[in-house]
Amino acid sequence: MVAIWWLGIALFTTSGSLASQFSPPAAVRALPDLFRDEQLGLHILASLRRIAVGLAWAIGLGVPLGFLIGRVRWLDTALTPSLQFLRMVSPLSWMPVAVMSLGVGDPAVYFLLAFAALWPLVMSTAAGVTHIDGRWVQLGESLAATRREMLWHVYVPGIAAHVLTGVRLAIGILWIVLVPAEMLGVNAGLGYLILDTRDRLAYSELAAVILVIGVLGFALDWVARFVYRRFGGAMRDE
Repeated sequence: MVAIWWLGIALFTTSGSLASQFSPPAAVRALPDLFRDEQLGLHILASLRRIAVGLAWAIGLGVPLGFLIGRVRWLDTALTPSLQFLRMVSPLSWMPVAVMSLGVGDPAVYFLLAFAALWPLVMSTAAGVTHIDGRWVQLGESLAATRREMLWHVYVPGIAAHVLTGVRLAIGILWIVLVPAEMLGVNAGLGYLILDTRDRLAYSELAAVILVIGVLGFALDWVARFVYRRFGGAMRDE
């Protein structure tokens, strides 16, 4: 990929042009300056904090809602059409509504991120509940398990793999939505830094920020896959 990137710049741009600043060597050379002058580490931490908050809200709302939809048939029938409708609306379409309701800054960003991550968690959790082996439920009921025992010993292990799959999908969506969401008047974050480098015509730094976004997104997905392999399969087997 780096070779194709370098070759494209070399073949289709002229030396000294603005486009040549997007080359791999220029991007790599700009990284130390970003860490030193633009405090890239602080921007990364700000973005990761927003991802964590948005994901936490989505999990807190999406998993219980998905569980209820999977367990209660009439609720599934009543809510699924509306949820499918909302799921197909781009989260970025809500940017004006978020700004008018919550103002510019972190609250609007948190709303957009949580809204984007909610749907894969709801759908994955509901699918996990419907795919639980009925014999597990019958066994728990025959042993006179309480509701809490059924929840922690039957339903949680049964839906864990599906929930973790939803978390991984949600992280991918969050990372895509993050950059435009951070253009809503915040003064830190990778999306803010993209706008700042563009406005300063610092295109080598812009390319470096894009590299950082790609590396961090890859790392987050790797962590999600590791957690799934480590805990999802084990809880399902139990």
